[in-house]
Amino acid sequence: MKEHKFSIKKRILSFNYAFKGIAYIYKTQHNAWIHTAVMLIAVALNIILKVSAIEWVAVIIVISMVLTAEVLNTAIELIVDFISPGFNKLAGTIKDVAAGAVLLTVFFAVIVGAIIYLPKIF
Repeated sequence: MKEHKFSIKKRILSFNYAFKGIAYIYKTQHNAWIHTAVMLIAVALNIILKVSAIEWVAVIIVISMVLTAEVLNTAIELIVDFISPGFNKLAGTIKDVAAGAVLLTVFFAVIVGAIIYLPKIF
């Protein structure tokens, strides 16, 4: 295997590729917009309800988990579509499982939000 020397230029390019990926998510995935809107609501609630530092950390962690799950789900869907462009039952199941991972992440994020926000609201 050929060894590659460290290059600042290549590292900067890698960030450009990553930003292109994020832009693709927001251009094509409606759920990413929904997750981002909920994230902004959560940040507003953190400010309004004056949550503690540890509660901020918990909210930031679950936000990052939901957004990351959405990005990984999209990557899996793109891979499946590339490998199996026509209808394929197993390909559909793979995509369903990936979407289920996002749903589970959102479910647990809602639980964290409820634990933090409900006592402060009521």
